[in-house]
Amino acid sequence: MDDELSTLSAATGALLRERGWLLATAESCTGGWIAQVVTATAGSSSWFDCGFVSYSNAAKQSLLGVAPATLLEHGAVSEQTVREMASGAIVRSRAQVALAVSGIAGPGGAVPGKPVGTVCFAWALPDGTLIAETHRFAGDREAVRHQTVVHALQSLPRLLRRHG
Repeated sequence: MDDELSTLSAATGALLRERGWLLATAESCTGGWIAQVVTATAGSSSWFDCGFVSYSNAAKQSLLGVAPATLLEHGAVSEQTVREMASGAIVRSRAQVALAVSGIAGPGGAVPGKPVGTVCFAWALPDGTLIAETHRFAGDREAVRHQTVVHALQSLPRLLRRHG
């Protein structure tokens, strides 16, 4: 794991541990990379509950409770879908905090309005706040996925301080 990811994970973990909260991840385009970074951090068992890798639409529905209508109307790469993924991770775990990602890492998969590099994020926070946003990252598949992991873990402590 690179130093940036290690630092981000440790900072996220320190804040969660300090507040007594557990994290769950719901990942699509990153394929469990966020959970891997978190579990590579010593002591993460005190602040990480579980990770869901829901790459297919069927898995998003069965593992996380994403509504078929949401996927049909908005697609897997949408703020609506990641909100439902984050909410589902909270309901299906012991966590008080969840983060969800779904995106188009490439090289294929682009659709009108959603080019390669489009990634949607959602964070479910202990006060009930559910935040979603969309970013476009440049680079190849690996670069898009890496930037997704960085952004997810960079944003979480800031959001927890503001809403937690």
